[in-house]
Amino acid sequence: MASVHESLYFNPMMTNGVVHANVFSIKDWVTPYKIAVLSLLYEMSTTKPMALLDRRRLNKLILPIQQGPDLTLEQFLKIVEECCLRMVNAVKLRLFLMADGELQDMEHFFTMLPNAFSDSEAFKTSVVGLFMRQMLLAYNKLSFSQVYKLYKSLQQYCRRGNQPELSAEDMELTSNEDPRMDINTRGPLSQKQAEYFLARQAYLLKNDENKAMSPAKLQDELNNILKFNPDFAEAHYLSYLNSMRVQDIYISTHSLLHYFDRLILSGGEGKSNGDEGYGRSLRYAVLNLATLHCRFGHYQQADLALQESIRIAQEANDHVCLQHCLSWLYTLEQMKGSDSVVLTEDSVKIAAHFCLPYLASLGIQSLVQQGAKQGMPANKLLDALRGTDIMHWKQSLSELIEISLAQTTSIWRMYGKSTMARQQAQLLLNMNSLEPVNFGVQQNNTEAFAVTLCHLAELHAEQGLYAVVSDIMKHLKQQFPPHTQHAKLWMLCDLKIQFEKAMNDGKYHLADPHVTAISALNSTEGLYRKAQLLKALNQTTKASKILKQLQQRCEKSKNTEMIIRMMLASAELHWDSATGFATAVPLLLQALALSRQHNLQSLTSETLLHLAFTQLMLGIPEQALVLVQDVLESVLAHGSLIDKGRALLLAARCHMALAGAAAQEHRLTAVELAVHTLDEAAVYFSQLDCKERMRDIHYLQARLHHSLGNISQRNKCAMLFRLLDQELPSSGMTVVNRL
Repeated sequence: MASVHESLYFNPMMTNGVVHANVFSIKDWVTPYKIAVLSLLYEMSTTKPMALLDRRRLNKLILPIQQGPDLTLEQFLKIVEECCLRMVNAVKLRLFLMADGELQDMEHFFTMLPNAFSDSEAFKTSVVGLFMRQMLLAYNKLSFSQVYKLYKSLQQYCRRGNQPELSAEDMELTSNEDPRMDINTRGPLSQKQAEYFLARQAYLLKNDENKAMSPAKLQDELNNILKFNPDFAEAHYLSYLNSMRVQDIYISTHSLLHYFDRLILSGGEGKSNGDEGYGRSLRYAVLNLATLHCRFGHYQQADLALQESIRIAQEANDHVCLQHCLSWLYTLEQMKGSDSVVLTEDSVKIAAHFCLPYLASLGIQSLVQQGAKQGMPANKLLDALRGTDIMHWKQSLSELIEISLAQTTSIWRMYGKSTMARQQAQLLLNMNSLEPVNFGVQQNNTEAFAVTLCHLAELHAEQGLYAVVSDIMKHLKQQFPPHTQHAKLWMLCDLKIQFEKAMNDGKYHLADPHVTAISALNSTEGLYRKAQLLKALNQTTKASKILKQLQQRCEKSKNTEMIIRMMLASAELHWDSATGFATAVPLLLQALALSRQHNLQSLTSETLLHLAFTQLMLGIPEQALVLVQDVLESVLAHGSLIDKGRALLLAARCHMALAGAAAQEHRLTAVELAVHTLDEAAVYFSQLDCKERMRDIHYLQARLHHSLGNISQRNKCAMLFRLLDQELPSSGMTVVNRL
């Protein structure tokens, strides 16, 4: 089920995508790249006849190339060429005229540059005009030696196609920089470039991590920024976010503490009073430290950091920060396995009182998640979600709408309503984002989308559509690369699908490596899969020990679904033991009561099928058939292919058992019904390519056709059985003692 607190990771350095870089001291200077940009602007102004579409593309390009980091000449010309081929040739000609000429040619360019815009009002008020005036001012303040070095750098820039790195000693307007700075080392970004870079990367990390720079490359860029200005607090914070991507606790803690320290050193002496300024940032810095420890499972340290953040927020009377702290407090209790319903309800009430709809909705979604695990009826949970959805649409809280749809998908899936789960998943995947889409971001890389796509992959795998599953997994791997924080979701989903496929195919040697990999991602799921594999290999003693270990763990974590599955697996072990089928009945009745109490229809149907099989083996086929018929409609409507096939196979066996004790006039009808039911079961098993089950089907079909006198059909089924029996290894589990 989707985590509803992913968005509680507060980012104090961003407001609507803008980085507040108020401690940066590096100013703009002229570089060869900036001259190339000025050349483009000059040519755009002086070239009158230009196609409207080309001009639009170039206008959209202006702001990114002004604010972005310096590019090589090859990179710059390439992006201009994508907008207007004619303009590339003009810019290249002007640059090479300066580079191949003399210093006075560059001087002449800066002299005539203002003339192209003198009659334009945009030169005085627009971003382009501001940029050009800044460059002219910076150029006019350069000394002769600096102008000469700039000219030589321009020549290298044009002739090699690469921009040499200029130091602040060469191009800085003031002379208070470190004179020991090497001209060949990588130069610092200007203030605007750093702000734009941090804003872009922070936005991408939040909305589309796949399009952000790779963790290693981003860290190199941040290290370069911090090398020239180690007190740039926001760069430390972005370093913290970047380290969290790769789960590096050392660097993430180090960066977050540096962010904390830089705020204290840069102003206000770290006072916690006041709603604005550094006090507010410090409160959220401590809160982020708590979330960091929560992410890595350091619950004691997280609790201490939360208490500190609460204390500072109380001193400042900051109700918003206190509400964030309360939200993380109940989240921490959930992570520790404690009951946090009371805390969550208090959080919702207080958030509503202070008109904080975002946090109130998060609390309600958390309550729904807890209610689903505790067995609340689906109608109550969905009513609660529907009430919050109305508020989400009114407030345009698209992130919470996504979480709500993902949770609804998970709830329907947990309750065994696969059709409704697919419908909700499609609603989310086809929903247009309400977020302003900046930097070409598509709003489809959040945890809600990952959870929903994993549900869809599992639902398609249950129906044997493995080609579709492969396409979904390919998309997930592209959207959520292995280093991203949500990659574990599809990794676990993929491994579970591969394990189930190997088990259905009877290829237990292929299932064994998947058990180890699943255990690395989720130890509980790994134990359950290991018990399943050992049971299939007839290692009942080892499987029983694993299930007992799993039972203790699940009872402690109150994982009801896994407890029921563990009971069903234990009952299957009783079938193979010397105690026989009678000892499995109490376990199955207990599992049935739990599944009905928690409204888990899928598990209820599976438990009833286990009970029906037990009754059949105890010699009560009439009662067994009644149970099968009660759940058959639900299984055929919402069950997986393997469940549909097993239910029909069990129904056919019940008809066979009843035919043996029926009167002669009813026996033929019962046998023909059993044959028809086996044919239906064979369709489902063949779609899964489940050869072991098909072997059982052919064996029973041969016996039934023999009793009906259908010699040709009997021989055909017998031949198919023999071929599969020779192909498959003997597992010791036959149709006699297996559901």
